[in-house]
Amino acid sequence: MPAITLPDGSKREYPQALTVAEVASSIGAGLAKAALAGRVDGVLVDTSFLIERDAQLSIITDKDADGIDILRHSTSHLLAYAVKELFPEAQVTIGPVIENGFYYDFACQRPFTPEDLVTIEKRMAELAKKDFPVTREVWSRDKAVEFFKSIGEHYKAELISAIPQGEDVSLYREGDFVDLCRGPHVPSTGRLKVFKLMKVAGSYWRGDQNNAQLQRIYGTAWAKKDELDAYLHMLEEAEKRDHRKLGRQLDLFHLQEEAPGLVFWHPHGWTVWQEIEQYMRRVYRDNGYQEVRCPQILDLSLWEKSGHLAHFKDNMFTTTSENRDYGVKPMNCPGHVQIFNMGVRSYRDLPLRYGEFGSCHRNEPSGALHGVMRVRGFTQDDGHIFCTEAQISSEVIAFNVLLRKVYQDFGFTDVAVKIALRPEGRVGSDEVWDKAEEALRSGLRASGLEWTELPGEGAFYGPKIEFHIKDAIGRSWQCGTIQVDFSMPGRLGAEYVGEDNSRHTPVMLHRAILGSLERFIGILIENHAGAFPLWLAPVQVVVMNISEAQTEYAENVAKMLRDAGLRVESDLRGEKINYKIREHSLLKRPYIVVVGDKEKAAGLVALRARGNQDLGQMSPQALIERLLHEKCIRNVAV
Repeated sequence: MPAITLPDGSKREYPQALTVAEVASSIGAGLAKAALAGRVDGVLVDTSFLIERDAQLSIITDKDADGIDILRHSTSHLLAYAVKELFPEAQVTIGPVIENGFYYDFACQRPFTPEDLVTIEKRMAELAKKDFPVTREVWSRDKAVEFFKSIGEHYKAELISAIPQGEDVSLYREGDFVDLCRGPHVPSTGRLKVFKLMKVAGSYWRGDQNNAQLQRIYGTAWAKKDELDAYLHMLEEAEKRDHRKLGRQLDLFHLQEEAPGLVFWHPHGWTVWQEIEQYMRRVYRDNGYQEVRCPQILDLSLWEKSGHLAHFKDNMFTTTSENRDYGVKPMNCPGHVQIFNMGVRSYRDLPLRYGEFGSCHRNEPSGALHGVMRVRGFTQDDGHIFCTEAQISSEVIAFNVLLRKVYQDFGFTDVAVKIALRPEGRVGSDEVWDKAEEALRSGLRASGLEWTELPGEGAFYGPKIEFHIKDAIGRSWQCGTIQVDFSMPGRLGAEYVGEDNSRHTPVMLHRAILGSLERFIGILIENHAGAFPLWLAPVQVVVMNISEAQTEYAENVAKMLRDAGLRVESDLRGEKINYKIREHSLLKRPYIVVVGDKEKAAGLVALRARGNQDLGQMSPQALIERLLHEKCIRNVAV
């Protein structure tokens, strides 16, 4: 006689064992129709799962994040079903859920084309309408291996062969299609109504480039059509805002094959960089950080002591000189410890905050490189705080306040907080990790913040708080982080003299607000669609004449603006004024100043703002006052 406890705390007793679907039906017809799966005592299960004892139960619908993931995972199986019907020679491999969608990898000699995607999607819709039940079956490992070998699915057979002998495996059947999967899945294919196949890409079996090459079909699935439409609209906007395209169009930077993953910054792009760096330098100064600079290469023995060589070797560039091996720094922390170690430190010196615009290099795979968002050479607004254990919470609180102020100045006000917890490969005892993770939770609680937790995603030396900002079209970007490290200071011999006159090891907080400056500039480009607010714009105002008769007056106006500290370009070419206005509008200049005979005679200028706004005539001095005032306003809404 199982008693079921529901999320609201209410209990329902039943005379006999029953399925999740039957519990949903007993609560109401609406919930029964909406149910996609259940969570029984914290474990996700199918609606067909039989509850035989007292349990806690949540009914999962498409209003839950788990429900959306189940829809997407089930749609990946529907994709595989459709491909097998249309291309029987194709072998199915794996098909997981990813952010906003799913993919499935296939081994198929015939390359899939965009036209194939249309055909496959149509077949998926036909299979979904047949509303096949999706049922779970449990087979022995050996029976499953033989079955998949018998139907020519050698990749599936290989996956199952890796499971220890004697164990059972879970399979799901829908219509004539059977696939290996843990589940859970939707009750029937009729629940899959809103999906779209997006593209085909190359991949490798088990993600190893030494293995067979596969074809990956990406798709997206949603609960409602308007959600799909909104997602597709966001992708269209993202394409228009692509920082690589705008970087070329606005003459900000370029990349080339001779320097993969390394950025050539042009004058306009470097102007944006410098505005950001100088802003962050003031943030350092005003918040108790001392700016430092460390070497680019350090003896490999130091990277071994810090733990980076064991956990990060494949991502490090190395070099040799005079029979000594060196590592090009992938991060700045060991260098900051060396500065801390110079001289005797007292508890009175703590917290001690170092900041560096540290140039780092990481040997990222070429396939992962993406414009300035993912590079091999980058600069971090990196900082390290050496403190006592008792100071961790107050430093986390102060950092959170500072980070939010900086993000607000850049126009980002929607910030999500996550804690990345201990990974499998790590240094330090479980006791130390317990202490570090609780220190971060304590700091967030004291800040009055809510957070989500990410098991296994911390750095090898400590857990971290991640700060995710949302841009103008709703995308989330992880930028800021603060990490608690109880291990590296001790490994590198950092000590301070405590109140008891004995030696103690400091705690090290690794923190960044923007993260990689390259990546943050890429985010800004896409957030603003290249139309930077005045304080960041590489050219803030363009002065142009209508004819040669105003050339000298236009030059004088431009000089007045430059002398006032504004970034100014003059366009005195003999082109038609409409042509010049259009050209600079495409370059997304915030303001265009036009002078003709009337303006010259009256000592005025005609002002146009971005977006084809005619702001009328004003004196050069009034213009300067207007622009200097706006230049001081940082958090301009997009």
